Amino acid sequence: MAERTKKIKLLRKTSKTFLWISLVLMVFSTIGLYFYVRNLLQDEVEEELRSTEARIESSISENSIIYQLPPMVEVESVPNLGFEHLKDTLIFDPSQDEIEEFRELITYSKINDQNYRITVRALIVESEDILIAVVISYLIVILFVFIFLFYFNKSRTQKLWNPFFKNLEQMKLFSLTSETPISLMDSDILEFSELNTEITTLTDKVRSDYKNLKQFTEDVSHELQTPLAIIQAKVDTIINGEALNDIQFEQLSSIQKDIQRLKQLNKKLGLISKIENDQFTNISPCNVTHILKDRIENLSELYPSEILLESNEDVVLLMDAHLAEVLCNNLLSNAIKYSLPNTPIVIVLEKDSLSVRNKGIRAILKPDQLFQRFYKESDEVKSTGLGLAIVKKICDLYGFQPSYRFTNNEHHFTISLPKQ
Repeated sequence: MAERTKKIKLLRKTSKTFLWISLVLMVFSTIGLYFYVRNLLQDEVEEELRSTEARIESSISENSIIYQLPPMVEVESVPNLGFEHLKDTLIFDPSQDEIEEFRELITYSKINDQNYRITVRALIVESEDILIAVVISYLIVILFVFIFLFYFNKSRTQKLWNPFFKNLEQMKLFSLTSETPISLMDSDILEFSELNTEITTLTDKVRSDYKNLKQFTEDVSHELQTPLAIIQAKVDTIINGEALNDIQFEQLSSIQKDIQRLKQLNKKLGLISKIENDQFTNISPCNVTHILKDRIENLSELYPSEILLESNEDVVLLMDAHLAEVLCNNLLSNAIKYSLPNTPIVIVLEKDSLSVRNKGIRAILKPDQLFQRFYKESDEVKSTGLGLAIVKKICDLYGFQPSYRFTNNEHHFTISLPKQ
């Protein structure tokens, strides 16, 4: 089974995307700005060095004065001309009494029939300070711009998506049983407007189909009762007649049992349909302890199995009273049908759980299908296969958790109850 993807909110997703894109752009723009300004400063320093070198050559040529200003300017007479050098170097600066980094330009020129080596230097620290100041200023400005754009974009996006979120809340409140039409917030965005139209059309269609299906189910359930009752009456009349042989009597008795089973099936399917359609809305405090005692008293007269109730206090649940009786009755009936002869059935009722256990030969082969409709472990016991399915539907309706286990040759059906 594939791992479930972690879900995050839309605004958080878009904000996260904006943050990452902005962060990447900030980093790359800062790096680009750093190298761009650095190259500009280097070009400016080199241009200044060459300008200084040109003025020195002009001074020597016109005035024959050798200009010296160590370590910034050094002029030496050399026997031969060399090649031009441009590099960074470390030189002790007496004025600062420390070693400083300089940008150095060495050129060779022949002036008035004399070869000179002219060395011109510029302090790099100043240009680095300028570079750092520019980068820091840029970061401060871009940070304020980023914060402004982030909150502006967030508020703008929230306002833009507000109709979507409002309509989503309306969709969550949508009920098939309610006659109130869904109220959607209008939007000037074309896609949201189209979505509202489709949602309205879809909900109207779903509500109409639900009503038709509900009416069909109720009609079928109701209309089946009359012909089944007529068939039952006619079979009873024939059985009570005198002109029946043994074979005919057995066949009619079998038909009578099938009719009874069909009536039970129709009744239980109708109940499941009503539960699924949320037609049980009468919620009231139900004393489950009293209901179990009444059911045990009634069932004890019909079945020989001993039924024991272990309960130290009354347990009261907020639910429909009829469904509470159905829940208890189905659990007890299931235990009686599948219990070994002459073995007790034990019911344990506590504040947070209801457990029914009965003796059995083996565990259920497919416990994952136990609460599905029409599932039967075998055909030995005549059953509609809907009793535990109804139990599951009632549990789902009220947030109970049904479970099954087989230990010590006993079937355990447990329903975890929420705190009231």
